[in-house]
Amino acid sequence: MVRGKTQMKRIENATSRQVTFSKRRSGLLKKAFELSVLCDAEVALIIFSPKGKLYEFSSSSAAKTIERYQKNTTKNSNMINKTPIQPSPQHFEEQVSNLRKRINLLEDSKRKMFGEGLDSCSIDELQQLETQLEQSVTNIRARKNLLLKEQVDRLREEEKILARENSELKKKVGFIISPFPL
Repeated sequence: MVRGKTQMKRIENATSRQVTFSKRRSGLLKKAFELSVLCDAEVALIIFSPKGKLYEFSSSSAAKTIERYQKNTTKNSNMINKTPIQPSPQHFEEQVSNLRKRINLLEDSKRKMFGEGLDSCSIDELQQLETQLEQSVTNIRARKNLLLKEQVDRLREEEKILARENSELKKKVGFIISPFPL
């Protein structure tokens, strides 16, 4: 099913506009996070809702990223070979701190996947965890079934080859025995 092309104009229905804002904001924040993790990029994203509420994501400090942006935009834009900015020790400390936080989140998630540390989880979190585990089991079973099917197909082919060889050997043995009656 192909989605139709979205027309780029203001959504008139306030409810639809709010729903679209919420969904697209979530998607944009997720993409910013993925870009920062996968590409080790410094990402800062600032969003103000129509009502003025602030949403932000920053892979390091948003203020430092904005400061870095301002420094880079005020430089001579005609420079062809820009020299790379040397990160400060504080920058590395912030990155280490952020990575430690991510590691802790991933370890916590892993513990929950193994059924440990569930005391602090709400019903919604447990339901979400159960759904994730059920999807994982479904994926594992599908992969296992595919491998078993491939193995069965391979064994059937081997069986056919062995059956042919067996019939050829029977013919040879029958030919050798038949000229000399007992």
